[in-house]
Amino acid sequence: MMFQNHKLMGIVNLNDDSFYSVSRVDGIDAFRRRLDYLIKAGASIIDIGAVSSRPGAVEVSADEEWSRLEPFIREIASNYRGISFSIDTYRASVVLMAYQEMGRFIINDISAGEWDKAMLPVAGRLGLRYVAMHHRGTFLTMHDSYTYGNVVDCVLKFFEEFSERAVECGIQDWILDPGFGFSKSIEDNLTLLDNLSKFKIFRKPILVGLSRKSFIYKPAGLSPDNCAELTEKYEKIAVEKGASIIRTHL
Repeated sequence: MMFQNHKLMGIVNLNDDSFYSVSRVDGIDAFRRRLDYLIKAGASIIDIGAVSSRPGAVEVSADEEWSRLEPFIREIASNYRGISFSIDTYRASVVLMAYQEMGRFIINDISAGEWDKAMLPVAGRLGLRYVAMHHRGTFLTMHDSYTYGNVVDCVLKFFEEFSERAVECGIQDWILDPGFGFSKSIEDNLTLLDNLSKFKIFRKPILVGLSRKSFIYKPAGLSPDNCAELTEKYEKIAVEKGASIIRTHL
């Protein structure tokens, strides 16, 4: 799968709890194979994460998250210097430890700096590129049912407020993620996708994570394992409406 003039962010899950088993790795050899596959498939950014954010996932401690990440961070630092990586974490302590080991990377924060008040100041101080994702609630409640008067207006307001916080913390280079599949109904997700072009007003790259999400496969009577073709259809729509980075399992 290739989208001309758009970047693919390939997913690598360093835990055994993520909803799509193909993206999981359980050791350095499997990690290398997954990276090789993603790079050959066209990914220009590799997103690694050690904590599952699927509905019903169990939150783990910062120590546990880092113990899962550390060996792979060291592998990246030793053998993958030429590849762009993002780390899927909402903890500033993890960002700091990863930065000490591997230097620059992209922070991919599903909380947009709300769950760890040190995150945005740390990102600004280190000068790291930052992905802010729309959500509601906490780690444990972000997949609950939420009601929006107008979901597009609510998400636009969220990023207006985030933009101000980013400036205050010295973050200039940030990426907007509308948070498909998080804190939203099937109808909310479809409405956001249909109105994705409105988020161009921020003049920031737009990242979408639609890959194998339940709002795509459930209405079609499919599962995460057999909805690749439908996922790609939705990803193409996102690109047409302004997405510049596609976060996908490939």
